[in-house]
Amino acid sequence: MTARLKFLILSFCFFCFNILSASEKTTIDSLMNQLDEVIANRLIYLEKKEARLTELTEILNNATTDRARFDALTNLYDEYHSFNADSAYSISLRQEIIARRIANPVLIAHARMHRANILSATGMYHETLELIDSIKLEELPQYLHPYYFHIKRTVYGRLADFAAFGPEKQRYSNLTKIFRDSIMAANETNSLAHSITKADCFNVNGNPQAAVDVLNTFMRNNDLSEHERAICAWTLSDAYARLGNRGKQKEQLIISSISDLKSSVREYMSLRQLALLLYEEGDLNRAYDFMTIAVDDATKCNARQRIVELNDSYPMINGIYVNTVEKQKDILERTIFIITVLSLVLFALLVYMRKQMQRITKARKEIEDAYNQLNRVTEQLKTSNDSLSEANNAIAEISELKEVYIGRYMDQCLVYIDKLDTYRKSIGKLLNSNKIDDLKNFAKSTSLIDDELKLFYEQFDKTFLSLFPSFVEDFNKLLLPEEAIIPKKEGSLNTELRIFALIRLGISDSDSIAKFLRYSLTTIYNYRTKVRNKSLGDRNKLEAEVLKIGRSRHGRNSSHSTT
Repeated sequence: MTARLKFLILSFCFFCFNILSASEKTTIDSLMNQLDEVIANRLIYLEKKEARLTELTEILNNATTDRARFDALTNLYDEYHSFNADSAYSISLRQEIIARRIANPVLIAHARMHRANILSATGMYHETLELIDSIKLEELPQYLHPYYFHIKRTVYGRLADFAAFGPEKQRYSNLTKIFRDSIMAANETNSLAHSITKADCFNVNGNPQAAVDVLNTFMRNNDLSEHERAICAWTLSDAYARLGNRGKQKEQLIISSISDLKSSVREYMSLRQLALLLYEEGDLNRAYDFMTIAVDDATKCNARQRIVELNDSYPMINGIYVNTVEKQKDILERTIFIITVLSLVLFALLVYMRKQMQRITKARKEIEDAYNQLNRVTEQLKTSNDSLSEANNAIAEISELKEVYIGRYMDQCLVYIDKLDTYRKSIGKLLNSNKIDDLKNFAKSTSLIDDELKLFYEQFDKTFLSLFPSFVEDFNKLLLPEEAIIPKKEGSLNTELRIFALIRLGISDSDSIAKFLRYSLTTIYNYRTKVRNKSLGDRNKLEAEVLKIGRSRHGRNSSHSTT
């Protein structure tokens, strides 16, 4: 491989990388603008959330049976779970009271699972395990198994994250893996829970690309709610982070944050993680705003787990601030030094340039005059060359057309002379045989003329297409794609194409075309108008474009012949 080829390959790779980077940056900028807009409209989404809660509360107040009240409380719990932990906890207690009044062990277990889920979110892991372990899995109906496994997997996962020592961390990680597998077994393969958990498995086991494939397939094949999209995008951001693709990670964090804020949840991770990325990138103002929103939402939700995670982020943020200030200080010092040196150099250059400018001004005037004169001469020469080249091409084309058509004309004349002689002999035989009726019928028949016309047009098509083999394809490029004109038989032309073939040969008069094709003048006019209306560009320039078809080919033939 030569050095030049290596350079070209590297240049091409660098060019492609720049294009992809620019496209990715444009996508992230667009998503960031959407996130800013959603944040600006947070009160609108919050009002929708409050309206939904009011509606569900009204349904609860209107419930006439304990079972209806339990179901209404379940719907309220789902809305409050990621919005206000205190309210969700109170709802779970009310559910358990109603369930015990009904004396339904399944509903009692369901209410206690709700309470365990909230305890886990508030960091009360011991209480969570005590409560969830008091529920016997074998006594639960099948539809509650996924929820049971989810609570177990969540609490053990958080214990593994915060374990201070290796053995405990490994034990909790093993339990997390067991219940992660249980979640996948208990949910349908095309469900959100199964897909999210499967992607999480791939991430944990060091195969983040498989996690990306699983989630992209799921999101492509399902119509997701905002909350579901937020969960998928968060898990995708984790996979891209493990792949080292920071751009995609940031993109998915923005998508997850947009969906979290639109669905008015307050217990989330995406906006906090996005803020940390922005701190690292130096976008301090926006990062501060996002972190403030995340802290405010976590506090209002009483999501202690998220509050702890946010507090753990502040040492990192402080370190980033210190590094940023130090970098800015270094940059400022270097900038001041460079400006001082450049100022001295600039002053020296100004003194020198002042002396040179006076000499240059006079020389520049002389050069400009000579340059303008040269431009005028060059333009005239170019115009003359273009006219001469065009004339040569036209002469070459006309000469070739004449040669071909004169040869075909002479051949056709000989054929017609032979046919006339045959025709004469046939008439003579009929006269000699005194077959007057047959002679009349023979004279009245138009089959001979029809056959000859058909043969004539076939010869015309064959001759024209031998001169312009790509005429049909080139002509259709001038028309709208859906209006392409395709002959019924390959190697032949239909009436519309013959009209424009004649125009290409220089016969543009409708009367001459009508005589040639044996149509009325009105018919030819209608055909030409109909085809012009199908033009891809300016309909009035269609026939001028037709005259250019095959021109470069004939020009090359002419040059070759001259040579």
